[in-house]
Amino acid sequence: MIMTNKINDTQLASDLRTVITRLIKKLRTKSETGLKLSLTERSTIALLDQHKELLPNELASMEKITTQSMSQILNHLLELGYINKRISKTDKRKSIISLSKAGQNTLNKLRNEREEWLNQALQETCSAKELDALRRAIGPLTKLVDLN
Repeated sequence: MIMTNKINDTQLASDLRTVITRLIKKLRTKSETGLKLSLTERSTIALLDQHKELLPNELASMEKITTQSMSQILNHLLELGYINKRISKTDKRKSIISLSKAGQNTLNKLRNEREEWLNQALQETCSAKELDALRRAIGPLTKLVDLN
């Protein structure tokens, strides 16, 4: 009996990974704003929204890319006007990166476009019972995301 549960749990993990991956890919395509930026650029502005100010090497570390690659991303975001860059007062060799008003507006628009699509898709495809099941799944899914 234990073996059967382990197999079922493995299948659940596989099915969950597959459907979440497909949903993420689908959401990426449902934002006109998001299509104009790379995945790492979108993630970078989201990190700046969350942390307010970061050094380029901190962003590179969080994104698990080289500082040179992050430099290219930051240059592009700066050209678009999505970030601000200022010299550190304590160490003139360091630049501090923050999200500009335009970057914040773009991030909000991107999130709104995706949420609007997802809300409409949920309403069109799910029964009330299915929507309730999804609401109940938020707690356990949040625990998975927050797991270290």
